Amino acid sequence: MKRREFVRTAGGTTAVVAASAGATGTAAAQEVQPDWPSGAADGNGGSYEDLRGESEVTISVGAGDDGLAFDPTLAWVDTGTTITWEWTGSGGAHNVVTVDGEADLDSGDAVDEEGYTYEYETSEDDAGITHYHCVPHDAVGMHGGIAVGEDVATVETGGANTGWPEDIADVGMPLHAHWVGVSAGLGVVLTMIFTFYMLKYGESAHTGQGGSR
Repeated sequence: MKRREFVRTAGGTTAVVAASAGATGTAAAQEVQPDWPSGAADGNGGSYEDLRGESEVTISVGAGDDGLAFDPTLAWVDTGTTITWEWTGSGGAHNVVTVDGEADLDSGDAVDEEGYTYEYETSEDDAGITHYHCVPHDAVGMHGGIAVGEDVATVETGGANTGWPEDIADVGMPLHAHWVGVSAGLGVVLTMIFTFYMLKYGESAHTGQGGSR
């Protein structure tokens, strides 16, 4: 291959690799979630699940190490979905009561019985985002939220919660996509090094081999 042809080929390869890395990072970095009110988003546990497509879902009441969280803390469901809040028996007596929003959640008096359940079937009247809490543990952050239907305000977030330490998760994309970007960047660097070597030594090495015959 002649030097000029090699430069064109290597340059094109580098550009493709870089573009692919950029596209991968951009796509992976964006995840759409409901625009949760701060009271719900700041609830203990902080877990989120997109449960659309499920006709029945379960939310644990009394989750976490101290039993003072809902899990998932935030859930996006369809209209017509039956949500069952199930008590773990941890953290004392709990209940489920709407703070603000369309869904009228009220499980009644707080109970601490393991296996106790409260069911609520969502409807068109519940469309939107509802912030709820455990009344006895409101002050310590036992809050949650449900988003119902497709007509809810949404925001783009930095990707799914991978469970990795915050300083790693904050790269703005899921970890696997981050490493794809790193690998692609390394490929660009290696391509440039190889290009430099071929430009500097390739033709002289070829000429030397030809002259020795």
